[in-house]
Amino acid sequence: MAFWKQFILSLIVIVAGFAAWVFFVPGAGDTMRGAGIPDSVVSKIAPKAEETADADAPARAQGQQRGDGQGQGQNRRNGGGRNSAILVATQAVVQGVVNDRLNAIGTGDAIRSVAVTPQASGTIREILIKSGDRVKAGQVLAKLDSEEQVIARGQADVAVKAAVEKSNLYHNIKSSVSRMDVFDSEIAEQGARLQLQAAELNLARRNITAPIDGIVGIVPVNIGDNVTTSIPIVTLDDRSEILVDYWVPERFANTVLVGQPVEAMSVARPGQVFSGVVEAVDNRIDAASRTLRLRAKIDNSSDELRAGMSFSVSMKFAGDKYPAVDPVSVQWDSQGSFVWQVNDDKSRKVRVSIVQRNPDFVLVKADLKDGDMIVTQGLQRVREGGAVRVSADVAATAEVATQ
Repeated sequence: MAFWKQFILSLIVIVAGFAAWVFFVPGAGDTMRGAGIPDSVVSKIAPKAEETADADAPARAQGQQRGDGQGQGQNRRNGGGRNSAILVATQAVVQGVVNDRLNAIGTGDAIRSVAVTPQASGTIREILIKSGDRVKAGQVLAKLDSEEQVIARGQADVAVKAAVEKSNLYHNIKSSVSRMDVFDSEIAEQGARLQLQAAELNLARRNITAPIDGIVGIVPVNIGDNVTTSIPIVTLDDRSEILVDYWVPERFANTVLVGQPVEAMSVARPGQVFSGVVEAVDNRIDAASRTLRLRAKIDNSSDELRAGMSFSVSMKFAGDKYPAVDPVSVQWDSQGSFVWQVNDDKSRKVRVSIVQRNPDFVLVKADLKDGDMIVTQGLQRVREGGAVRVSADVAATAEVATQ
C-alpha cells in the first residue's frame, strides 16, 4: 500500500475515535474546555455529548443519594458509627500472693551410716550376716581367728591364780615374812588380774560387732581373707530417716529456719511427695557459688528411700500480695505492659509491672484495687477514653463461675 493511502487511513481512524469519544463519553466537553478549546467550538463539536451529560446528571445525583442512604443504614446496623460503644468482656481484679517457692536438687543419706572395720588384724574364720539383714547394736557380724588370744587368756588366768595363792599364803604367815613381801604379793596379784583383763579384751576384739542398729550392705570380704583395722568388712545404714543436703541461693539466708517444712520428690519415686523439715542450716555462705547449705530430715519409716538417692526439694515462703489479672488482659506497646480498665463505661489504659506469671493469673504492680474491671476480650478495638459496654452473656457466665 502506498504511503499516502496509509496516512489517509490513519487519519480517518483518529477522527472516528475522537468522534466516538466526544459522543459517548460524559464530560468530554468539560475535558476539551479544560484543554483550552473555546465554548463556541465545543458546542459545535460535541452538542450531543453535552445533552447526554445533562440528562444523566439527575440520575447520577439520585444514585449517589441512594448510595449514601444505604451506607448510613449499614453503619446504623453495624453499631452506630465511629463513636458507638465497643462490646467487650471484663474480669474483676483480685488479690494474689506471690508464690515465693524454692526448688533445689539434693542428695540423700542415711541418718546414721557406719563402715564397720575390725579392731584387730587377722584372718576371717566366720561371717554371720548377709546383705540386707537387719542387725542390732552389739550383734556379732564376723569372727577372726583367735587361737593365740585364747592361749594368752589361759596363761593370764593361770598367772592370776598363782598370784592369789601367793598373796593368801603371805597373809597367813605375816609373822614369818616381812611386810614388804606381803605388799609385793598384793601388787603381783593386781598385775596378774590386769593381764587377764587385757587378754580377755584382745580375745573379744576377734569378734566384729555392729556399732548401731541398721541394715547390712553388700559384704565385700570372704572367709579366709586377711583383714586389717583399715579394711571395712561391711557398711551399716540406719535409714529410718533420710538426710538430704542441698544448696539454696544467698537471698534465702535470712529466710530459712530450722524446723521449716520441706517437700521432696525422688527420681526413683516420681509423683510421690515426701514431707520433712529443715534439720540444720550451715553457718556460712559458700564464697564460690554464693549458696547456703541446708540439711533436711525426711521420715522413711516405710523404708521406700535409700541413701544416695537424688531428691528435688521444694520450700514455700510467705509472699507479698499484689493485684491479680487474667493473663490475656495484659497488652504491650512501645512503653511496656498495660491493661484496659473499664470505669463509667469508658476505657482507661493502666500501666502494669509484671511481678509473677502463673497458669491462671498474672500478679502485677499497678494502680489497681480489688473489684476493678479489666478488659479480657475485645481488646483490639479498645482505645483510650473510648466508650465500651460489657457483654451481658460474659458477665452472667462470670457470675455463675464465681458461685
